[in-house]
Amino acid sequence: MFLFQLPEVVLYHIMSYLEYKSLSRLSQVCKTIYHFANRDAVWRKIAKEFINTGITRQGADVYPHIPLKDRVKVSQNWCHGICRKEVMLKWRINLLPWIQLDGDVLYLSQAADIGAYHMRPDTGKLQRSPMALFSGHQEDVCRFVVTDTHLVSGGSDGKILVHHRRNGFSMEYSGHNQEVNCLDCRGGLIVSGSRDRTARVWTLSSNCPRDTIPMNDRVWSVAISPTQSSFVTGTACCENFSPLRIWDVERCELLCCLGSEFRRGAGVLDIVYESPVQLLTCGYDTYIRSWDLRLSPRKCVMEWEEPHDSALYCIQTDGNHMIASGSSYYGVIRTWDKRQTRCLEMFQLSSAVSSPVYCLRFNTSHLYAALATALHSLDFKQGPRPRR
Repeated sequence: MFLFQLPEVVLYHIMSYLEYKSLSRLSQVCKTIYHFANRDAVWRKIAKEFINTGITRQGADVYPHIPLKDRVKVSQNWCHGICRKEVMLKWRINLLPWIQLDGDVLYLSQAADIGAYHMRPDTGKLQRSPMALFSGHQEDVCRFVVTDTHLVSGGSDGKILVHHRRNGFSMEYSGHNQEVNCLDCRGGLIVSGSRDRTARVWTLSSNCPRDTIPMNDRVWSVAISPTQSSFVTGTACCENFSPLRIWDVERCELLCCLGSEFRRGAGVLDIVYESPVQLLTCGYDTYIRSWDLRLSPRKCVMEWEEPHDSALYCIQTDGNHMIASGSSYYGVIRTWDKRQTRCLEMFQLSSAVSSPVYCLRFNTSHLYAALATALHSLDFKQGPRPRR
C-alpha cells in the first residue's frame, strides 16, 4: 500500500512521531509529501515544544498568517543566538524610552512625544518618519499602553493622557502629584502607579480617578489581570511589607501579598501576566520569578537569576517557553527557556556607554530594545551579516 493511500488522520498520527529534522527530510521525497508535510497541522506539535513560535501554552496561535514550518526554522536561530544586530534609531540626549508592538507598527516614546513607526514586513525595519505622533505631556513620557482603540500614556508631569488612535482626540487625566511611573489598560479600565505612593483606578469614560489606594511606598509597576477582576502592584520595597500585592478591581481591597522573603530595596520593576493565574515579575533583586495564583502566594513556583547580579528592568514572554529580559548594564539582553535554570543566550547591545534596557518587545523574527540613546533590533530571520 502506498503511503498516501492511508487516511489523512493516520498520516498525521505517523508524522507526529517525527522530530523536526526527520520531518524536513521527509518533505524532500516528492511534491505530494512536500505539500502534505508543510501543513501547519503537521508542525503544530513540534512548534509547541520550541521557543517563540507563536503557539501559546493554551494552544492558541498568535501568528496564524506565518507558516509554522518557517517559524520553527527561525526558532532555531533564537535557541542558538544567531541574529543580525542593528541600530534602528538614534537620539542625541539620554532618554527613558518605552516601546510597544502592535502588528506591523512600533510605538516609541522619545521625551514628551510618542511616535508610531510602520515596520516593513519583509525586513522588519522602520520607516524614517513616524506615521503618527502623540503629544501633550509637559515632561517626559514614563510609560504608555496601546489598546485596540486608545493609546494611554503617563508622564513625569503627573498626568495621564488618553489618545484615541483613529480620530486623534485626546483627554487629560489629573490626579497624581508626582510622575506616573507605570500604568496598564484593559477593557476600558486604567490602573496607574506613581512616585507619590498611590495607585489609582480610572475608566475611559471619566477623567477623574474612580478610586485611590494609598500604597505607602513608591509604585514601580502595575498589571491588570486578563479577567479584569484584579490587578497587581509592584513597589520599591522600602517598607516592611511585600512589594507584590494583588487588589480587587471593584472594591480596591487587598486580596493577597506575593512572596515573603524580599530584601529591602528589592523593588519590582516589571510585571507580565501569562494567563489569569500565572504571572512573571522582575526587579532590583536580579531575579525573574514565576507565580501561580492557584498555589500558595508565599513562594514563587520558579525563579531565574541574572548571572552578573544586574537589576532587571523589563521582561517579555512568548506565552509558552521563552522569556526575554533586559538588564541595567551595557544593554544586556538575555533569553531564557523556562524549562532550564540557566539562560539560553546573552546579547550585549551597548559596550562603549553603559545603559539599561528600559523596554523590549519581540515577535517571531525580531526583538526590539530601547536603550538610553538608541533603539536596537535583533533580526533572527536574516542571521548575521557575512564578513568581508
